[in-house]
Amino acid sequence: MLKRNIYLDFSYLLVIAASFGAVLVLGAIVAPVVFHSDKILVGMLIDHYNMGIIMGEIFHNFSYWVYFLAGYIAFYEVYMYKRGQRDAILFGAAVTALFSSLMFAAVYVPKILAMQSMGKEATQSDTFANIHIASEIDFKFLAVALLVLFIRRLMLLRID
Repeated sequence: MLKRNIYLDFSYLLVIAASFGAVLVLGAIVAPVVFHSDKILVGMLIDHYNMGIIMGEIFHNFSYWVYFLAGYIAFYEVYMYKRGQRDAILFGAAVTALFSSLMFAAVYVPKILAMQSMGKEATQSDTFANIHIASEIDFKFLAVALLVLFIRRLMLLRID
């Protein structure tokens, strides 16, 4: 059996778990609070367009972490593949995580921000609505892929 690098394994699991947590927090806590801030901020009225601007900036900043995540997943999974640890579930989850993270950070966030910069009318179009729905679906795929990666990697970490 090849000697394992415990620190690399631990850091990978930590990055995956932290990213999964961030996806959950952003999707289930931050977005609903931002988009319902009119109910929270009494006397201060923020329209839906400006709430979207705030959320867009949050996701823009998060996309830097997502790029790091994609690179780390690619590095670690290729490294483990070359060491002989091949698994169809891991491969599928890693490809899904890579694809969905890069789609989110490189396609959806820039397109949404570009349309927001065109003004309020652009964000009320069917195109914007479709891109936004697709980004939400992609974010859910990312969450599921990260969860599967975490659980499967944890299962395969047997101390011999």
